[in-house]
Amino acid sequence: MPRPPLAGSCHCGAVRVVLPRRPRTLTACNCSICRRYGALWAYYAGATVRIEHGRGAVEGYAWGEKQLRFVRCATCGCVTHWEGVKRPGGRIGVNARLFDPELLGEVRIRRLDGARSWKFLD
Repeated sequence: MPRPPLAGSCHCGAVRVVLPRRPRTLTACNCSICRRYGALWAYYAGATVRIEHGRGAVEGYAWGEKQLRFVRCATCGCVTHWEGVKRPGGRIGVNARLFDPELLGEVRIRRLDGARSWKFLD
């Protein structure tokens, strides 16, 4: 019997994220933006994740070379995910902190040195 998808949301509930399965690993990145957001990233093919929200409920932020667009709830400010700017619908990173820890279970957290080397530290 297939497992039901996992659902999580921002703090106020205006943005809901539905994953097809538990993440295999999570990534804690130390780059300037990820360390400030405090997110744990789970990666999926964009077409497999449903992000549900009303009109005007999300805002995006991209900087520098504008490779990634970080998306947050326009009401409570929770960062929900990032998506590629030049390849919409490709791989996305979902903020696993939107999900109850009991739903995720024990998932390995990998530490990525996004600040300098772009290599995993573990």
